[in-house]
Amino acid sequence: MNLKYKNQIKIILLLIFSTSALYFLLARLGFIFPLTDVAEVLCLNGCESPQTIHSAISGNDLLNYSQSVEELIGENIDKSKTSILIEKSKHRMTLYYNQKPIKSYPVVFGSSPEGDKFKEGDRRTPEGIHRIRDLYPHPSWSKFIWLDYPNAASWRKHFQAKTEGKISWIDSIGGEVGIHGVPSGSDEMVDNRNNWTWGCPSLKNQDVDELYKVVQVGTLVEIIP
Repeated sequence: MNLKYKNQIKIILLLIFSTSALYFLLARLGFIFPLTDVAEVLCLNGCESPQTIHSAISGNDLLNYSQSVEELIGENIDKSKTSILIEKSKHRMTLYYNQKPIKSYPVVFGSSPEGDKFKEGDRRTPEGIHRIRDLYPHPSWSKFIWLDYPNAASWRKHFQAKTEGKISWIDSIGGEVGIHGVPSGSDEMVDNRNNWTWGCPSLKNQDVDELYKVVQVGTLVEIIP
C-alpha cells in the first residue's frame, strides 16, 4: 500500500470520526434528534394525526381528592393499567385506571404556562402524548417522574416552529421535563397556582409520592392545553 493511498484512508476515517463526533455533540445539546428516531421524526412510515386518549371529566373540580388511590382502586394495583391526563388550563392532573378517571390532583407548571413547548428555556410545559421514561427520588422535590420529552412528535413541532419563524434556528429543543414535587413546606405554591418551574408539572409532595407508587416506566401521560 503506497503512502498516498494510506493518507487518503486516514483522511476518510478522520472525516467519519469528526462527523460522528459532531452529530453526537449536537444531539446531546438538543439541536438534532437521535438516529433511533429518524423514521418517526421524518414520518418515513407515515405519521398519525394527533388524537385525544382520555375523556376529560366535566367541570373544574378535583375528582376524589380526599381519598387515597388504594381506597379507590384497592391495594393490588396493576400499574400497566394506569395513565395520566394533565389539563393545563384547569391546573388539574387526573389518574386513570383502565381508561376511567380515578383521582385528580392540583398541579402547577412553568412560569409561561400557556402554549406548547418548542425550545429550551421557554418555561413552557410540552403538550401531546408522552411516556414515563424513568422514576427516581429527588433531593429537593421529593420525587421525579421523568417524561420522554423530546419525543418524535416534539422534534417535528420544534422544526415546524423554526420554519414558521416562531423560534430561532439556533434554539435547542431542551429536555429533562418531568412531574415532581415542591421544596419542602411549599405546598401553598400549588394551592395558589403559582407556576414556578422551568416547565415541569409540579404537585404537592404528598401527591407526587402517591402517584409515584402507581405508575411505571412506559405509563402514558397526555398533556392538553
